[in-house]
Amino acid sequence: MTAVDPQRRPGPPGLPGPDGPDAPRRRRLARPPRLARLPRLRRRGVEARPRFAFVVTVLFFVLLYLPIGMVVLFSFNSQKSLTVFKHFSTRWYSAFFHDHVLLSSLGMSLKISLVAMIGSVVLGVALALGLVRARGRLGSYSGLIMLVPLITPEIVTGVASLMLYKGLDTTLSTGTVMISEITFSISYVTVILRSRVAALNPEVEEAAMDLGATRWQAVRLVTLPALLPAILASAVLIFALVFDDFVLAYFTTGVDPQPLAVRIYSAIRFGVEPTINAVGTLMLAGSITLIAAALSIPRLFGRSGGLDLLSGD
Repeated sequence: MTAVDPQRRPGPPGLPGPDGPDAPRRRRLARPPRLARLPRLRRRGVEARPRFAFVVTVLFFVLLYLPIGMVVLFSFNSQKSLTVFKHFSTRWYSAFFHDHVLLSSLGMSLKISLVAMIGSVVLGVALALGLVRARGRLGSYSGLIMLVPLITPEIVTGVASLMLYKGLDTTLSTGTVMISEITFSISYVTVILRSRVAALNPEVEEAAMDLGATRWQAVRLVTLPALLPAILASAVLIFALVFDDFVLAYFTTGVDPQPLAVRIYSAIRFGVEPTINAVGTLMLAGSITLIAAALSIPRLFGRSGGLDLLSGD
């Protein structure tokens, strides 16, 4: 009697057996993955790629955040040394809060950042709406022109602003810094908001006007609420950019009071004081707070996803 191969036995009546019409597909699915069938040496080469990427990623973050960590560490040093940490102390923070020159510079930076944020957001929203709603080639050409400040080196913008003020015989002051920062920041707001405005359906505004709303009421009651997350995200981004901007403020500021970035640069020319480490740590804490505020914006509008600061999505 001939033995029957169990793999070739027919299946139950009404069901396909091992040699049924779908047998090749089941045998193909039963094969091990291609990576498992590779020789061991070849598999080792494939698996080594994630390890290399992991090492590069760790090295990148160490080089990026190690200097910042050293600044934070030595801001709590009890001694004036910038190389030897002796004891934990907050004496340099106390020295900063008793330094009226640095405090006036900090207040000036906050004032410039707030004015630049409000001015650039208002003008950027209006410009984004106009560029998207404009018909013909004017909108395309204007969009290309708006990208020029983003790719122009900031030192060129600073020198050009200085030459403009000198040509107009204008004395450099806090006002010139604010005007320059607003002019420089409008492009960022416009680029962020323009994509959001283009994604809005214009028929919604037309429906609001069909119901009796004017053009301004349709924009105020329909368009602006839809753009509010992107507007808040761009405002946070502009505030952070202007607060620690040095190049443009250096070329357009007056004598006193100077912005904090310019004041710190003037101070470190004569040596780095531990007070500067305390100031840098406070600025880092402020930046982290702004990022946390920006990431919490979607929750305020009932969205569970994160927020992209560059697109406002």
